[in-house]
Amino acid sequence: MSTPKAMRQSLGLRLGSAGFLAFWCLIAAFPIFWITVMSFKSPVDAFATNPLEVIFGPRTRAGGDGLSIIDIVLGLLVLWWSGKFAMGRLPEMVARFTQPGTVLLGWIIAVVGFAVAFIVLFFAILPVVLSGLNAIAGPLGNPILGLTTVHYQSVWVENEFYRNFINSLIVTTGVVTVSLTVGTLAGYGLARSGSNLAFWLLILALIFRALPHSVLVAGYLPVFINSSEILRPIFGDAAPTLYGQPYAVIAVLVAINQPFTIWMLRSFFHNIPTELDEAARVDGCSHFQAFRRVIMPVMWPGVITTGLFSFLLGYNDFLVTSLLLDAQNQTMVPAIAGYFNRETTTTDQVEAIAAAVSITAPLFLLVMVFQRQIVSGLTAGAVKG
Repeated sequence: MSTPKAMRQSLGLRLGSAGFLAFWCLIAAFPIFWITVMSFKSPVDAFATNPLEVIFGPRTRAGGDGLSIIDIVLGLLVLWWSGKFAMGRLPEMVARFTQPGTVLLGWIIAVVGFAVAFIVLFFAILPVVLSGLNAIAGPLGNPILGLTTVHYQSVWVENEFYRNFINSLIVTTGVVTVSLTVGTLAGYGLARSGSNLAFWLLILALIFRALPHSVLVAGYLPVFINSSEILRPIFGDAAPTLYGQPYAVIAVLVAINQPFTIWMLRSFFHNIPTELDEAARVDGCSHFQAFRRVIMPVMWPGVITTGLFSFLLGYNDFLVTSLLLDAQNQTMVPAIAGYFNRETTTTDQVEAIAAAVSITAPLFLLVMVFQRQIVSGLTAGAVKG
């Protein structure tokens, strides 16, 4: 369908929009691309003054680590196919094989299964296949691009970064689960309430959310440190300590994030016609049955969008987790900062870069898999039906 003439943008506006978008991509995407390149190079190449040496890695390649033309082509094909499958086929499979009440469980199984399959394919099967092809390909099998994964091996195996990943997984899973459980119930109740009390509750929640995190953590920190003494009259000598425990940090992050979650979900519920509730009630459903069987299936895009924001809060948080968790239970973001809190060599710095690149992979995976639901949820929340 052609755009009506009255709605067509002028050449200057189109050039300005394209220029602004290109400038934004350069500012926002280039650092991610550059640190990704650096993480696969030897320290000498990673911090070389010549950008071409950083990209092609001659010293890395001289050490026997590199990619051939065959490696690059097949690797890009696998990445392209994986992205296409995640954005196209995977949502269709979830919609086809899940029941209306098990959509969230279906998505969790699908995302975990896809992540495991991709890791096995890309990091276990593909290298074996490529090594055989390079051995018989002649000049096409010779390395032309220096690349090494030694820094990732040091981070995840020698430095046991997987422990920080497990802690991040515990914290983010708890934050998302509790936030969405409480937020959906509270958002639905506030959206269907016609009293002024609901409005003032939302205003108070917004004020709490606007407070700096440092102010809130300053109030939580003494309680966490002295928690065993505070709880001793109740539990005796077995009184637990909250400081350093990921499960206790979940409660703090939920308290900080819950007002935002309630606001978002309340707006989504507010855009769902009340006639759906009334029809369910006429058919014999209770309030909770109407909520679970009629309203929630319509709300999944909004729930997924809100859940993504809750995930980002717990996943990217630095201040709360760095102050309330000890060194053994740190999540990934504070752990990366720990690389720079001591006298570091160039190898340590490249390992820190490799760790930083590692934590971006789950974010890209989530966006690729849930892109349709995110766009649908943001649209539903922005326009009142």
